[in-house]
Amino acid sequence: MNDSHRPDAPQPSRRLFLGMAATVPLALSGALTLGAGTARAATGAPYVMGYFTESPNGLGANYGLHVAVSTDGLEWMPLNQNNPVVTPTEGTGGLRDPYFLRKQDGTFVVMATDLMATDFTQTNQYIHIWDSVDLRSFDNYRRLKLHDNDSYSWAPEAFWDAGRSEYAIIFSSVDSSGHSVIMVSYTTDFVTATTAVTFFDPGYAVIDGDLALDVDGVNYLYFKNSSTAKLVGAKSTSLDPGSFTVFSTAVNHGATEAPILAKSQTDDTWYLWGDSYTVNGVFYAWETSDLSLGTWTALDQKIYTQPLNSKHATIQPISQTEYDNLVTAWSTPTWNRLKSYNYPGRYWRHSSFVGRIDPYPFDPYTDSQWTIVPGLADSSGVSFQSVSYPTRYLRHSNFQLKLDVNDSTTQFAQDATFYKTAGLADSTWTSFRSYNYPTRYIRHSAFVLRIDPISTTTDQSDATFSVWY
Repeated sequence: MNDSHRPDAPQPSRRLFLGMAATVPLALSGALTLGAGTARAATGAPYVMGYFTESPNGLGANYGLHVAVSTDGLEWMPLNQNNPVVTPTEGTGGLRDPYFLRKQDGTFVVMATDLMATDFTQTNQYIHIWDSVDLRSFDNYRRLKLHDNDSYSWAPEAFWDAGRSEYAIIFSSVDSSGHSVIMVSYTTDFVTATTAVTFFDPGYAVIDGDLALDVDGVNYLYFKNSSTAKLVGAKSTSLDPGSFTVFSTAVNHGATEAPILAKSQTDDTWYLWGDSYTVNGVFYAWETSDLSLGTWTALDQKIYTQPLNSKHATIQPISQTEYDNLVTAWSTPTWNRLKSYNYPGRYWRHSSFVGRIDPYPFDPYTDSQWTIVPGLADSSGVSFQSVSYPTRYLRHSNFQLKLDVNDSTTQFAQDATFYKTAGLADSTWTSFRSYNYPTRYIRHSAFVLRIDPISTTTDQSDATFSVWY
């Protein structure tokens, strides 16, 4: 959701446990898909993300369910070419704020807000529901009514309440207080639900509740304070409606919503994700060594990459078999994006056919997508073919990178060919050496891409990139 267009907006919340991924060597054949330095390999602790898409000018907007996977919970690979895997057929015909819940029997239920585009004034008492065995098929589509209020049902999330032997569905709506609160309905089958009651109301408008359950006997609820556009935490030793009290220091990166709590699988680090609602399609993250402290430190954007144009996500751990099956079913992207090492909020793109690094997100978003093919002059190298202009490739001219039409000359092929090397500033990242000027590497200077000799530490950082999706 996007609070810049509506009074109170929700975003879903998820719990996961994170482990770091290993890397494997790259094989060059046909179109290339390169990881951050090297191609990522699954580590036995993979994750799945569900989301919808929006971009700054709306060119990337799609209100179907999108799916991405990760081997470390930080670097995300969109599946199905970042296209939807299923789209609602009733209600508004679109969804926002999807959520995956693994039920007690091991299968999934998929929920989402019944709303598309940016008309946040409409009321809706229903949410979208699918059943899914493994997130490759989506069955028994239906809409579930959550309340009788003349209001909305945004950002549904669910958990198993063992004390009640029922599933609880929490969502953002307006109760008798007249402002947004987190409400709850209970269900056993996600076909019918009890009359909604208020789950959390601190006395001011809140949306986007996300729970981490039973952390050393305490349950944590993070939410958005709609008046300050910050993420705030509450806690309780029970899951009863009305039992949570605010305790944390608020965090934000600009105006932020859609908190997601995530714990590392390898240490005691907790991550808090947030979604920008003033700029469509961008996430931020924070970390803490102790969730009970309620204080957070901003996470370096070098270590995480969200799916392109993703909004209001859900994240859940899955098995290695489920990860492999999802990749087989929906396929890996045929394109890549490249992120700057020392400006990790910036990505390679072409603008007016000039190669440069610009802040993500932007439109046309396809300007940042590249088909990395075997080098035109030497197949052991690589060339960068534009997705939006497939007859054009990045080549250097007067040492500056430009997007030009391949004229099939030897000179063009040489100018458009580069050798992938270990990153000059970080060997787990990537640098690219020119084919016909082997003492020069692709680097950015004043945010424009060019090939230059590399000598200083700054040069090395300017010439180092993450190649991902």
